[in-house]
Amino acid sequence: QVQLVESGGGLVQAGGSLRLSCAASGRTFSNGAMAWFRQAPGQEREFVAAITRSGGSTKYADSVKGRFTISRDNAENTVDLQMNSLKPEDTAVYSCAGRRSPILGINPDIATEYDYWGQGTQVTVSS
Repeated sequence: QVQLVESGGGLVQAGGSLRLSCAASGRTFSNGAMAWFRQAPGQEREFVAAITRSGGSTKYADSVKGRFTISRDNAENTVDLQMNSLKPEDTAVYSCAGRRSPILGINPDIATEYDYWGQGTQVTVSS
């Protein structure tokens, strides 16, 4: 069993930066690929970024490519999301997700590819 807890959310002005962190408990963390999703009020959950167990392969949504960076530290059981050049449309609850497989699935941008979920952390970007 893996439990995921996000932190680092908050209020930031447009153009600013935030770094989200997801701390995992459970010894299977280092085995699986991880991802970040987000959900804005009244909207469906949206894929943000994903990373393989080794960290050697990543995938990003087009809307965040070049602005966000996903990384992980298997020794510390954490996966981070560095968010730069934030825009008001980035406002959402950000959740991390993990899967048992070490590689990204065929569709890593689909929520059903993941087995574990955190509760989320709020990110608000003001204009």
